[in-house]
Amino acid sequence: METNENHVKEPLLHIVKRDNMSVGMRILIYAIAISLGLLLTGIFCAVSNKEGKGVLDMFHSVFVRAFDTKSERWRFIRDIALLLGVSLAIVPAFKMKFWNLGGNGQILIGCLACYACMFYGNKYEAQKWVINILMVVTSIGMGIVWAVIPAIFKAFFKTNESLFTLMMNYIATGLVSVFITVWYPKGSGSVKRVKAFGLPEIFNEYVLTILIIVLVAVAVTIYLKKSKSGFETSLVGESENTAKYVGINVKKVVIRTLILSGAICGLIGLLLTGAINYTVSEDMANNMGFTAIMTAWLAKFNPFIMIATCAIINFVSNGMRQVRMDFGFYNDAISNVVLGVIYFFIIGCEFFISYKIVFRKRKEDTV
Repeated sequence: METNENHVKEPLLHIVKRDNMSVGMRILIYAIAISLGLLLTGIFCAVSNKEGKGVLDMFHSVFVRAFDTKSERWRFIRDIALLLGVSLAIVPAFKMKFWNLGGNGQILIGCLACYACMFYGNKYEAQKWVINILMVVTSIGMGIVWAVIPAIFKAFFKTNESLFTLMMNYIATGLVSVFITVWYPKGSGSVKRVKAFGLPEIFNEYVLTILIIVLVAVAVTIYLKKSKSGFETSLVGESENTAKYVGINVKKVVIRTLILSGAICGLIGLLLTGAINYTVSEDMANNMGFTAIMTAWLAKFNPFIMIATCAIINFVSNGMRQVRMDFGFYNDAISNVVLGVIYFFIIGCEFFISYKIVFRKRKEDTV
């Protein structure tokens, strides 16, 4: 009697989820990814520029020239703080699985509210301390309003928060454009700086922003890890049904969490206009609302690790601004391509952190 045996060949490799990875190994993988990204982009910049500069010149611009002066180093730390602040703003919402894509709009509406106080304070010669108080209240208040509107619709009508918050960005941008035209109808599409009503400086123009974000980071960490409200936020994110079963008011948690997110974004708007730029424009948020999603995700929503991810992103962005000047690139096109490649490498290395590749073992044929 003849029998046929079906031999199924095992695949050459398997992709297996990792159980855990040490912090040191994670750092090594990120370092390799960033190094490969910089090397590839260095070659790209060397080929693209007309100044005759090479790969080593690109590395010199990124690592040395971008931090030549004391003010540039201070600005780098301040930019890390600002991006960290926006990242902290979206973390509570994301832990609750509320996909807040409206960070840009919430920041921008805070900037607009702040500048309105400065503009009318200057126009009517008001007391500076009164205007400063109004700047704080209105900026944070408008950030809250811009975040709570989608939260209410999500809580009571189950609307799609991603689309809702995204559309709120466009409305905020439109409002800024409208008010610029109202305030300066014969202008060039920009508004004047009103530094006279800016927030007070501490030592220099950078320290106030950095100190405020440090305090926000501590407060948010305590809120998420130690408070009852933070626990409820995480529980709602894990399972709304479980949260309801144990007596948590899910609608209340959704609205409360977005109040926190909006308040922090409004605070960032206050700092951008009231302590840094003293003006407002349609691109004032600098896309931080979307960049913060990546920094928070890479850090697994851990506020302390987010300091490192924000530093990496700002290091690359800061370096590429210097490369653009040194290499004679006349627009942001090549800089954006380079940033995109490096971001791709950073995000791609997450695969090797979460999974490992196991090759098929060779087996001897048996009779």
